Amino acid sequence: MKKTVLNSKHHAMGAKMVEFGGYEMPVQYSGVIQEHMAVRNAVGIFDVSHMGQFFIEGPNAEPLLQYITTNDVSKLNIGQAQYSAFPNEHGGVVDDLIVYKLEDQKYLLVVNASNIDKDWKFVQLYNQKFNANITNQSAEYGLIALQGPKAEEILLQFTNVNVHDVPYYHFTIGNIGDVENVIISNTGYTGSGGYELYIKNEEVEKVWDLILNAGTKENEKVEPCGLASRDTLRLEKGYCLYGNELNDTTSPIEAGLGWITKFSKEFLGKGIIEKQKLNGVSRKLVGFILDSKGIARHGYKIVDNNGNTVGEVTSGTMSPMLQKGIGLAYVSTENANVGSTLYIQVRDKNLPAIVSKLPFV
Repeated sequence: MKKTVLNSKHHAMGAKMVEFGGYEMPVQYSGVIQEHMAVRNAVGIFDVSHMGQFFIEGPNAEPLLQYITTNDVSKLNIGQAQYSAFPNEHGGVVDDLIVYKLEDQKYLLVVNASNIDKDWKFVQLYNQKFNANITNQSAEYGLIALQGPKAEEILLQFTNVNVHDVPYYHFTIGNIGDVENVIISNTGYTGSGGYELYIKNEEVEKVWDLILNAGTKENEKVEPCGLASRDTLRLEKGYCLYGNELNDTTSPIEAGLGWITKFSKEFLGKGIIEKQKLNGVSRKLVGFILDSKGIARHGYKIVDNNGNTVGEVTSGTMSPMLQKGIGLAYVSTENANVGSTLYIQVRDKNLPAIVSKLPFV
């Protein structure tokens, strides 16, 4: 297993460690609910240094990105980020990612840890036509996510950048303590506000320690958080996770990602995806709330009133905020209307669930 630069810190703090995306990662420290609620109400810190970083530069950088991502890169200003996806020629999703415009003709792509090698081969393959300058610097960067409503207060203790003036899905480059050239991005995967900090590996421990030992005016500590609370937080907001809601055979339209799919430009697989947009799809990603006790898990079958299979759960958990079982699932389009009743097959029971609007909280 690969290790992030903060691996020894996690062990020293007594984190429970698991394999994720080829890395040994902390799944929890104090406990999922405590970590979850700290992010919703105050502030938590995550090591997400397993994520991948590709740099795309030169006069052909934008043409390459326009072809291999679904969103419209030409709309980006310097200092702006964009959620997007790599499509394949069959209309599926190779990965979801964030594109940062660092300078004219210079972009940073942030991809999922489990897909770094696959994504890099994908970029290399299609760059043969464009000849942009591409580098995979995933092994050189660490990434810390400081999330929650008090994240700004914590960060302002250590930077001369007024992060309050950095809008959502924008970024700036500044200092954290005496560490310079940190990409400070108003993004995150929790839905509670906060920042993601891109730092060269040799400086990551210094920034981690600085932030972890800080506190708010109300003496709230920065809570170290693991992958388990990251998952419950993203699920309450209905955010997709690659390998669960997205994969090589899932279309952006089915996944509800039409908003990051721009047909005003040419891109890989456009013809197939545009037909789906115009003609509709046979299944859709929906949120559901269980109407009784229980937790739906990835892979559980979903049936209708008559016992016919109509879908499958992609992600499920117990929501710390709602104190109910929630989840995401692909279901047939006729069963995807908000308010519809579905039945999740949990062992030998069919548990009723109601199709819900997203986000859940």
